Amino acid sequence: MSGDGEMVPVVEAIEQIARHDRGRLLSSLVGSLRDFQLAEDSLQDAFESALVHWGRNGLPASAHGWLMQVARRKAIDRLRRSSSLRAKSDEIAYLAEQENRLAADDDPDPIGDERLKLIFACCHPALDRKTSVALTLRSVCGLRTEEIASAFLDSHEAMAQRLVRARHKIARAGIAYAVPGPDGWAARLETVLASVYLIFNEGYASQGGQHIRVDLCEEALRLGRLLVALRPDEPEIEGLLALMLLHHARRAARLGKAGEILTLEAQDRSLWDRAGIAEGAALIEQALRRGRPGPYQLQAAIIAVHADAPSFAETNWMEIVCLYDELARTGANPVYELNRIVALSYVEGPAAALARLEPIAMALLQYQPFHAVQADLLSRLGEVGAAAVAYSRAIDLSQSEAERLFLQQRLEALTGG
Repeated sequence: MSGDGEMVPVVEAIEQIARHDRGRLLSSLVGSLRDFQLAEDSLQDAFESALVHWGRNGLPASAHGWLMQVARRKAIDRLRRSSSLRAKSDEIAYLAEQENRLAADDDPDPIGDERLKLIFACCHPALDRKTSVALTLRSVCGLRTEEIASAFLDSHEAMAQRLVRARHKIARAGIAYAVPGPDGWAARLETVLASVYLIFNEGYASQGGQHIRVDLCEEALRLGRLLVALRPDEPEIEGLLALMLLHHARRAARLGKAGEILTLEAQDRSLWDRAGIAEGAALIEQALRRGRPGPYQLQAAIIAVHADAPSFAETNWMEIVCLYDELARTGANPVYELNRIVALSYVEGPAAALARLEPIAMALLQYQPFHAVQADLLSRLGEVGAAAVAYSRAIDLSQSEAERLFLQQRLEALTGG
């Protein structure tokens, strides 16, 4: 066995693969094994084996290929140890056949197809939307259960139970891991798009001191491009991709020197990615010309107005309010209304906007941006004490250090430290 000093690079390599590529490996493995739990357990077994074998023999030429091959063998071993061996004989034969066919395959990267299949499997109509999105985050992105629970403001235990129930339901129903044909597309499209967008949003969820997880953002963009290629005439897919491109184009200007979030007003617009903005703007214009505006298209159009403004002061807030009015017609959503209220505050003033918060307050009590918006409106009206209370509540609900730093700076500026 190698010494401790020689083990360090191996441990770091395994940790890096687990952090950045676990979702990709798991997606491919679920597609092969057709069982969520077996895939997760077998991949974990493979990582544990890697720690021993790579520590003894060094890193293999293809770490990903090694892990996939070992994971498949571990899956066969688990099935053979099962008490219901006879019932598992078909699965063992299937996996053994795959093992023989794929033994020499050093490239487990599924080039997108397996991951897309898995998203469609997760978004089966038999599953509710929340469960579908949670399964996608777990299986496609490799997010931990506690990270998914945080995204939904759920407890770790509740989310773990939801995921277990979903896997059992998938197994009992025999849900196929395949992209459905045109007849099955409409029933899944909305949830597929919601899943991809939440993957992107998780890239900005900024937990653990890391404000932007570029790997998640780029994965969501890759999936968006795959979907556009799969359905090139679907305007909501184009709208989603445009929305993500326009948001991501501002990433270099999002943080200040202390690591705090910067508002649109404070961002250095020269740092924005103009090529990304141009691509997103062209895509949303193309989508809107199809004459079927939907939520993602309208949200992208709003971001495009911000991107087109030379400065914050020159933003066309009236156009943004009108776009939010159209967005409201696609369905009641308190978060959309909150953003509309922010835009309205620059058209009608903070007092008119503040009066509109009350109807959505109960729905957004645990939503940090609601309290941050309330604090900003109160501050602009000179109500220092009430604004300080709202800022404190927003700080308590923040999920990242970048958010807390921004809000703390606002609170200190308001109260004089």
